[in-house]
Amino acid sequence: MPEIIELNVGGVSYTTTLATLQQDKSTLLAELFGEGRDALAKDSKGRYFLDRDGVLFRYILDFLRDKALHLPEGFRERQRLLREAEHFKLTAMLECIRSERDARPPGCITIGYRGSFQFGKDGLADVKFRKLSRILVCGRVAQCREVFGDTLNESRDPDHGGTDRYTSRFFLKHCYIEQAFDNLHDHGYRMAGSCGSGTAGSAAEPKPGVDTEENRWNHYNEFVFIRD
Repeated sequence: MPEIIELNVGGVSYTTTLATLQQDKSTLLAELFGEGRDALAKDSKGRYFLDRDGVLFRYILDFLRDKALHLPEGFRERQRLLREAEHFKLTAMLECIRSERDARPPGCITIGYRGSFQFGKDGLADVKFRKLSRILVCGRVAQCREVFGDTLNESRDPDHGGTDRYTSRFFLKHCYIEQAFDNLHDHGYRMAGSCGSGTAGSAAEPKPGVDTEENRWNHYNEFVFIRD
């Protein structure tokens, strides 16, 4: 077998060395590219084919090269990566993923939003769409950044001090509340409570430019997430 190995993993191409693939003799990769190499399939270009997640395989190779786990900020596929590591029998990588998960500090993050319903027009008067103006994020700065990454907007936070402080002035760059919930769930948070205001009903006249019907349905909700 050559020293330079070309791979096709789930349609994604990689080039690595035989020494990297055999770095840990207890793994499935070392087995496949050792005694099991005769059973390996090849694609039309002669590359060894592995029917696994091609995108996540980059982290498998990185771990074999560096013997350390390097994941990007806001990485959301730990569970899938855990499954890939289990398949390739990467015991050391499994321990790193699990220890990183267990080492995450406990904390609390509150998500709030003010919303209404956008009513359909042009014959769609019965169609109502949820309308969120902004999703607010409150909590310890370091944990908010850990969970939301690049989707966090910090422009309204006047204090750019240490990450150990708390803030109630962050908000998200998008208006998808379920995406925010997914981010929190992926980082080990669970919902501990929620509250919400009633709709505005017969409130005072809306501000200029605000639809009267939408103004009637204005409400505010908060969701408290904790990580033990």
